[in-house]
Amino acid sequence: MDLTIYDIVKGPIITSKAYRLNNQLKQLVVKVHMHANKPLICEALEKLFNVKVEKVRIIIRKGKNKVVAGRKQITGKDEKKAIVTLKSGYSIDAFGVPTESFSSDAQQSTQAAGE
Repeated sequence: MDLTIYDIVKGPIITSKAYRLNNQLKQLVVKVHMHANKPLICEALEKLFNVKVEKVRIIIRKGKNKVVAGRKQITGKDEKKAIVTLKSGYSIDAFGVPTESFSSDAQQSTQAAGE
Protein backbone atom coordinates (compact mmCIF):
# COMPACT_ATOMS: atom_id res chain seq x y z
CA MET A 1 0.00 0.00 0.00
CA ASP A 2 1.43 3.36 -1.05
CA LEU A 3 0.83 6.03 1.60
CA THR A 4 1.67 9.71 1.27
CA ILE A 5 2.41 11.94 4.26
CA TYR A 6 -1.08 13.40 3.91
CA ASP A 7 -2.66 9.94 4.13
CA ILE A 8 -0.69 8.93 7.22
CA VAL A 9 -1.75 11.74 9.58
CA LYS A 10 -5.53 12.06 9.62
CA GLY A 11 -5.78 14.80 12.25
CA PRO A 12 -5.39 15.68 15.91
CA ILE A 13 -7.41 14.05 18.66
CA ILE A 14 -8.99 16.75 20.78
CA THR A 15 -9.68 15.58 24.32
CA SER A 16 -8.82 16.94 27.73
CA LYS A 17 -6.04 14.38 28.14
CA ALA A 18 -4.57 15.27 24.73
CA TYR A 19 -4.73 18.97 25.63
CA ARG A 20 -2.88 18.30 28.89
CA LEU A 21 -0.22 16.21 27.14
CA ASN A 22 0.30 18.96 24.57
CA ASN A 23 0.71 21.76 27.12
CA GLN A 24 2.68 20.02 29.84
CA LEU A 25 4.77 17.37 28.09
CA LYS A 26 4.95 18.77 24.52
CA GLN A 27 3.31 15.63 23.17
CA LEU A 28 0.85 15.52 20.30
CA VAL A 29 -1.95 12.95 19.97
CA VAL A 30 -2.96 12.31 16.36
CA LYS A 31 -5.18 9.87 14.54
CA VAL A 32 -3.17 7.93 11.96
CA HIS A 33 -3.77 5.45 9.14
CA MET A 34 -4.08 1.79 10.20
CA HIS A 35 -1.15 0.71 7.99
CA ALA A 36 1.23 3.44 9.20
CA ASN A 37 4.16 2.41 11.37
CA LYS A 38 6.40 4.44 13.69
CA PRO A 39 9.04 5.51 11.11
CA LEU A 40 6.33 6.60 8.65
CA ILE A 41 4.53 8.63 11.31
CA CYS A 42 7.80 10.24 12.41
CA GLU A 43 8.74 11.17 8.83
CA ALA A 44 5.28 12.52 8.02
CA LEU A 45 5.12 14.78 11.09
CA GLU A 46 8.64 16.10 10.52
CA LYS A 47 7.82 17.02 6.92
CA LEU A 48 4.34 18.43 7.60
CA PHE A 49 5.12 20.58 10.65
CA ASN A 50 8.91 21.14 10.43
CA VAL A 51 9.58 19.67 13.87
CA LYS A 52 11.92 16.99 15.21
CA VAL A 53 10.30 13.90 16.73
CA GLU A 54 11.91 12.21 19.71
CA LYS A 55 9.58 9.26 20.30
CA VAL A 56 6.38 7.76 18.85
CA ARG A 57 4.00 5.50 20.76
CA ILE A 58 1.09 3.78 19.02
CA ILE A 59 -2.30 2.76 20.41
CA ILE A 60 -4.70 0.53 18.46
CA ARG A 61 -8.33 0.61 19.59
CA LYS A 62 -10.44 -2.27 18.34
CA GLY A 63 -13.98 -1.57 17.19
CA LYS A 64 -16.80 -2.50 19.51
CA ASN A 65 -19.22 -5.33 18.73
CA LYS A 66 -22.88 -4.33 18.51
CA VAL A 67 -26.01 -6.39 18.16
CA VAL A 68 -28.46 -5.01 15.64
CA ALA A 69 -32.07 -6.18 15.28
CA GLY A 70 -31.62 -8.84 17.96
CA ARG A 71 -29.55 -11.21 15.80
CA LYS A 72 -27.05 -9.53 13.52
CA GLN A 73 -23.71 -8.61 15.04
CA ILE A 74 -21.63 -5.82 13.51
CA THR A 75 -18.19 -4.52 14.45
CA GLY A 76 -17.25 -0.84 14.59
CA LYS A 77 -14.16 0.61 12.97
CA ASP A 78 -10.71 0.05 14.41
CA GLU A 79 -8.77 3.19 15.27
CA LYS A 80 -5.05 3.85 15.47
CA LYS A 81 -3.63 6.74 17.50
CA ALA A 82 -0.08 7.95 17.88
CA ILE A 83 1.30 9.86 20.86
CA VAL A 84 4.28 11.78 19.53
CA THR A 85 6.93 13.29 21.81
CA LEU A 86 8.70 16.27 20.28
CA LYS A 87 12.33 17.15 20.91
CA SER A 88 13.04 20.09 23.20
CA GLY A 89 12.67 23.45 21.49
CA TYR A 90 9.85 22.28 19.20
CA SER A 91 6.11 22.54 19.74
CA ILE A 92 2.89 22.22 17.79
CA ASP A 93 -0.20 24.15 18.90
CA ALA A 94 -2.88 21.77 17.65
CA PHE A 95 -5.63 23.39 19.72
CA GLY A 96 -5.16 27.05 18.76
CA VAL A 97 -5.69 28.31 22.33
CA PRO A 98 -2.77 30.20 23.92
CA THR A 99 -1.89 28.78 27.33
CA GLU A 100 -1.60 32.20 28.96
CA SER A 101 -5.11 33.34 28.04
CA PHE A 102 -6.62 30.01 29.13
CA SER A 103 -5.02 30.14 32.57
CA SER A 104 -5.85 33.85 33.08
CA ASP A 105 -9.50 33.21 32.16
CA ALA A 106 -9.63 30.38 34.70
CA GLN A 107 -8.13 32.61 37.39
CA GLN A 108 -10.61 35.41 36.64
CA SER A 109 -13.58 33.04 36.83
CA THR A 110 -12.42 31.63 40.18
CA GLN A 111 -11.90 35.14 41.56
CA ALA A 112 -15.37 36.19 40.40
CA ALA A 113 -16.90 33.08 41.99
CA GLY A 114 -15.15 33.83 45.28
CA GLU A 115 -16.64 37.34 45.54
